Amino acid sequence: MTVLSPVFLCSYWFLVAHYTHMFQLNAYKPEVQLRWLVKNKGDCLRKNVLVFLVFLSLPAPSLLEPMKENAFFLLCSLFFLAQSYFNRPRQAKKPLVYTNRVKRMLVTHGIFLAAFLFSLFRAGNPRVQAACLAAVHLLAPVFVLLVNGANTPIEKFINRRYTQDAKRRLRQHPGLIVIGVTGSYGKTSTKFFLHKLLSVKYDVLMTPESFNTTLGVVRTVREELKPFHEVFICEMGARNVGDVAEICEIVKPRYGVLTSIGPQHIESFKSLENVVKAKFELADALPLGDGAAFLNLNNPNIRAERAKYVGRGQNERTVTYGFSDDCDYCARDIFTSGEGSSFSVRMPDFTEVSFETKLIGAHNVENILAAISVADFLGVGRWGIVMGVRKLESVPHRLQLIRRGEYLLIDDAYNSNAAGAKAALDALAMFDGCKILVTPGMIELGTQESELNEKFGTQAGEICDFVVLVGKRQTESIRKGLTNAGYSREKIFVADDLFQGLAKVAELDARGKQKVVLLENDLPDNY
Repeated sequence: MTVLSPVFLCSYWFLVAHYTHMFQLNAYKPEVQLRWLVKNKGDCLRKNVLVFLVFLSLPAPSLLEPMKENAFFLLCSLFFLAQSYFNRPRQAKKPLVYTNRVKRMLVTHGIFLAAFLFSLFRAGNPRVQAACLAAVHLLAPVFVLLVNGANTPIEKFINRRYTQDAKRRLRQHPGLIVIGVTGSYGKTSTKFFLHKLLSVKYDVLMTPESFNTTLGVVRTVREELKPFHEVFICEMGARNVGDVAEICEIVKPRYGVLTSIGPQHIESFKSLENVVKAKFELADALPLGDGAAFLNLNNPNIRAERAKYVGRGQNERTVTYGFSDDCDYCARDIFTSGEGSSFSVRMPDFTEVSFETKLIGAHNVENILAAISVADFLGVGRWGIVMGVRKLESVPHRLQLIRRGEYLLIDDAYNSNAAGAKAALDALAMFDGCKILVTPGMIELGTQESELNEKFGTQAGEICDFVVLVGKRQTESIRKGLTNAGYSREKIFVADDLFQGLAKVAELDARGKQKVVLLENDLPDNY
């Protein structure tokens, strides 16, 4: 047993770290983790394939004689050692973050495991000892969920305490202007642009990066909100009905921006109707009288829901923006190229204001227009808005233009929706050179995922000189769309991962042209 324990612990730790990492990426939601485990059951079995040899060794009577127990343990140790080698940690795009919650999970796991090993050490039968260790190894993903269940009461207590502290801090800022931003896509870019434009007049705090969950917002308030802040821009993400309402109950937004509604996270929402309901929770939470909802009428789902929303009586004050004449803030004369974009905006007082930005793509113009609308509504001078738009920088991984050696990279790695992918292809089409798409496709689109990826492949075939698909299984629909559109199979390449995909880009013959590479979506580690 003393020979077997160390190698078992090494192999088991690799598994626990892996499944805890996946649990973190799955937002600590047990039901999501269970679906992930079912979907990846083949990989779970591969991480235990050599451990099954321990069970096969149990009936060998010659190895269980008293003088040969150590030989038996040594054999089992070799199986665990080999398994730990194959399960060793790989480089992750977003490594496991050792938050306090993760640390508490690992401590609880360690206590349970220590108690189990102590009990097992007292059992003298080597057959029982080896079988129990192998069984625990196989059940590692289940034990991660059980440990989370054991910690649930204390986690709820801690989260409740943190939430109450965030509410208290917000109550101490009675004059704080809270602006909620939500949408199926475009919300993070809009948040960054709005922060830049409002900073011309106000001291502004925004939720950083993609901190858009309830606990992410609570953490921002507790750690970042200062007495001098005048505006708090709060990005609100959602995977289920009620998620946005939960954040609104904490931060009490006065204004809300709805950037888009589409078939995003359909696997968890189940239907587009639920997505609409979830996003409009922000509009419903705004106060009567001095509240206002900023709605993107370019989005057909928002346009359709707006008519119902205005008549419901919860909050009839809406401000609209978009590219059509019936919008309060209407963008016109839009020109986009590889050098940037220009457009004019007809304001509610019917004056025309011209804007220029180095950002590319009509999709960015739409998000900038949302920020212009709110900034103008809150009294930021129009000259300040014009200069602010001119100084806007690309949001990381969202149509971000990067010059990298011999090629130009359009980094749109955070997009995973049909509208954003189409907008990215349109941006790629504006450039001269050898146009190359690198993508693993779109995810979390429910029953529409295959259809939308196939359509994406068809669209890509009309623009791209080469297509590099990342991952064979999830890109079959894109490949089908390409081939159905008559795209040459010789121009389609499949890579196992992003690194291999970019290496393939370096090998492609651009025939003297500059390579322009669109990186459209980059799947997280749990895909």
